Amino acid sequence: MNMISTKNLKNLFLITLLSIFLLSCKAIKNLPGADARKYSYDEKERIKKNLEEGRGFKLNTKTLSGMGGGGTFDFASSNGLWRASLDIIDFMPLSSVNYSGGIIITDWYSENQSPNESIKISIRFLTNEVRSDALDIKIFNRKCLDNLLNCKFTQTDGVLVTELKKEILKKAAVYSEEEKNKKDKKN
Repeated sequence: MNMISTKNLKNLFLITLLSIFLLSCKAIKNLPGADARKYSYDEKERIKKNLEEGRGFKLNTKTLSGMGGGGTFDFASSNGLWRASLDIIDFMPLSSVNYSGGIIITDWYSENQSPNESIKISIRFLTNEVRSDALDIKIFNRKCLDNLLNCKFTQTDGVLVTELKKEILKKAAVYSEEEKNKKDKKN
């Protein structure tokens, strides 16, 4: 007898849950999007309308599909420009290096012959592609009169920046070619 009452109790519980669920479904009818006659079947039109009304947000599908840059993560070892830049300025002490931020900043560097004169280099990466406008290089000069006192700071433009950029691009092109050859060998 006890088994029958437990079974009846379970059935009563399931019927109660089912009833509550079906009654709550009636309230769903009042939610936006429930009536297909009021909303377009075209996804782009619905997205546009929702954005205009301030509902929801839009993700950049190019980035999600890998066509943009945000979904692709290149590591420093596979980025030719990054490797070439570090190789070219490897004689200088580094102050700040941030791959994700795309910047390398050296510390002040001076030759033994002129301890009162030093340079600092900032390399900013504008793109990962090996091309002439991929780098923004700035070179700063510091000339001091009395052992790092009374210093004058200037920014150098011209030949040194051009030569540094040219050397980095040449080395990056070599690295890119090596990477391409490795991929060809794997295939």
